[in-house]
Amino acid sequence: MAYEKPFLDLKLSVEDVILVKPSKPTPSSVVSLSTIDNRPELNSLCQTIHIFKPSNNITLIDDPALVIKEALSEALFYYYPLAGRLVKHADDGKLRIHCNAYGVPFVEAIANCKLSCLHYLDDSDTENAKHLAFDNPFHQDDHKNGYQYPLGIKVTKFLCGGFTVGIGASHAVFDGYGGSQFFQALAELASGKSEPSVKPVWERERLNGSITEHPLQTPMDEASAAVSPYLPTTKLVHGCFKVDSECIKRLKISLIKEINDSNNIINDIDPLKGESFTSFEALGAYVWRSRTRALKLNSDGKTSLAIVVGLRRNHSLVPPLPEGYYGNAFVDPKVVLSVKELNEKPLSHVVKMIKETKKLGFSREYVMNAVDTKETQTEHFDYQGIGASMVLSNWMHLGMLENMDIGCAKPVNMIPAPCDMFGTVGVCIFSASSDLDPSMNGGVRIFVSLPSDAMSKFKEEMELLLVKP
Repeated sequence: MAYEKPFLDLKLSVEDVILVKPSKPTPSSVVSLSTIDNRPELNSLCQTIHIFKPSNNITLIDDPALVIKEALSEALFYYYPLAGRLVKHADDGKLRIHCNAYGVPFVEAIANCKLSCLHYLDDSDTENAKHLAFDNPFHQDDHKNGYQYPLGIKVTKFLCGGFTVGIGASHAVFDGYGGSQFFQALAELASGKSEPSVKPVWERERLNGSITEHPLQTPMDEASAAVSPYLPTTKLVHGCFKVDSECIKRLKISLIKEINDSNNIINDIDPLKGESFTSFEALGAYVWRSRTRALKLNSDGKTSLAIVVGLRRNHSLVPPLPEGYYGNAFVDPKVVLSVKELNEKPLSHVVKMIKETKKLGFSREYVMNAVDTKETQTEHFDYQGIGASMVLSNWMHLGMLENMDIGCAKPVNMIPAPCDMFGTVGVCIFSASSDLDPSMNGGVRIFVSLPSDAMSKFKEEMELLLVKP
């Protein structure tokens, strides 16, 4: 796809923040969060940018900021906890939401360029996304007064008639599926529907754990965790790497051939026949190893890969979570290897370990033990800050793009903003391609944040994957 010359001087005219309240009276109460919601590492802001190209359907009276603001007010009637305040209680240290219809911070801005000048944020330069993200203007006051806002929205209008919607959501309140469900409700109301097609369900007590004398043990602790000469640092660069479907197919063929060779199996007729694994598993192994090499983690230290496994379709939960549940509903079993093992073992071996770890995350016994462990062990060591641990989050099937049709415009792209949680070295996101590049149909975008020197090495590793034989 051809783009105009990159625009390097984005400037915004930003209006004052307003608080959008529910359109109708809502309950005044205090609601508790689940054990999973209360994980310390989830108490941060997840920021996404949704990009809408100008549409022939937009008329002069269609103000996207007004449309979204009115839809937000209607959505808050159903999702009323989001209009409250998130508070950590002193008695037990757990988060609760004071549902008081205080309102959601809403910001309007006008940009000095066309969206095409920014390539619709569909290239590897993600820096401009920071300006379009919702950045809580009340951040300092929030923490000084002991509360946070569960949600905030920023709408930026561009000279071409296109716009972006920056959403900042507390990860303690949503996970990816929960956020996508709310975004869909917002879009449905903006497009004129009278109510959301999926009604929200709170029921956070469904994922509460109990104190256990036998918490899950991880084979990596602070003493054995690998370290990087580039970390810790606050100076990170952010990258988006596109891997098309043909490249993924080549990777899978090479992995299956590796497995067949080790088992003395010859199969020239169908190179994909044999061991089966997903694109997520294959790419996950490659990216984990590439990132470890890029960070130059010490070879005798250990590194872990956390696999986010969702619980909504987990048949081991009896009864299953209800449709409409929008809290955090996942466990994250970990693959742990020494850096030496990760570098030297066949990549197919690492893929098998990821596959088995995902399978573990679907068992009822593991899920219950994991939730009980989080209830028991309240302390949290930040392995991500030293690079020893990577969390691999799969956004491929969240529907954050196709579910955001607001009637007067459709989104063409959605990206995680490289700030706060998504701007940390420990998080890697696999996302579906945008609607802008037909050559990427069936492909994957990989979002990572690394120190500058490590990013250069990571790019080299990715180029080895992307090059055609």
